[in-house]
Amino acid sequence: MSGLVINHNLMAMNAARNLSTSYSALGVSTRRLSSGLRVGTAADDAAGLATRELMRADIASLNQGVRNANDAVSMIQTADGALGVIDEKLIRMKELATQASTGTYTSDQRLIIDSEYQAMASEITRIAKATDFNGIYLLNGNLSGATHNGTSLTSTGKLKVHFGSGNLSAEDYYYVQINSATASALGVGMGSASANGKSISTQDLAQKALDQLNKAIVSKDKIRANLGALQNRLTNTVQNLQIQAENLQAAESQISDVDVASEMTQFVRSQILTQSAVAMLSQANSLPKMAMQLIG
Repeated sequence: MSGLVINHNLMAMNAARNLSTSYSALGVSTRRLSSGLRVGTAADDAAGLATRELMRADIASLNQGVRNANDAVSMIQTADGALGVIDEKLIRMKELATQASTGTYTSDQRLIIDSEYQAMASEITRIAKATDFNGIYLLNGNLSGATHNGTSLTSTGKLKVHFGSGNLSAEDYYYVQINSATASALGVGMGSASANGKSISTQDLAQKALDQLNKAIVSKDKIRANLGALQNRLTNTVQNLQIQAENLQAAESQISDVDVASEMTQFVRSQILTQSAVAMLSQANSLPKMAMQLIG
């Protein structure tokens, strides 16, 4: 036990050191409670900080993937809506071909019927060439390529819908391939009068057009069926991505977020220790005055 000295005040030094420690802990608790984060700096938990930042990057990527997939669903719905209108035109063309197939019409009347037939074909082509989503034309054959090439500023071939946080074909993206739905691609109208389905200007051509129109309707339905299946798949993908992001957010929270109840307990403890240290430092600073009483 040290005696009464005037060259130093060990008790005050000790109280000051304890005050600094308690006040520092009080500051940490205040920062954590005010920010809601247990890990605010690398000093709090270096490994936890690194893990948290990777998780945050994945969460942001997954949320963007949800938006990407939803955009693709909207794109597919746009294409399907246009194909629904094309469907109506093909049905009308088959109705006209059936009308021109009977012998109760003259050649002039069949030419009039054929003019509407060709107008329907022209409208099909116009719709196919005009249907776009965000400047990407969907039904003109640009997305019918079997190979996707994204190395240039403008991608070519089938469209790539990327939604995952990586770049694995089995996990992170799908391809949307849409065949051309122009009248020429469907094999109806707008062509040589000698080809099946191109014209209904004669009774024979009108009868032959019926089979070609059936093929055109089936071709169009295959496009719609593929799009419908992919839309359902993307919808399920969105749900799965949302679940992944939710679970990853929960895991990130366990690492990063502060437990308010536990941290508040630490805050109160540090607050009491700080107040006690301030009081004791005040007392310790007054102790050397006792030496003056002996000297005086």
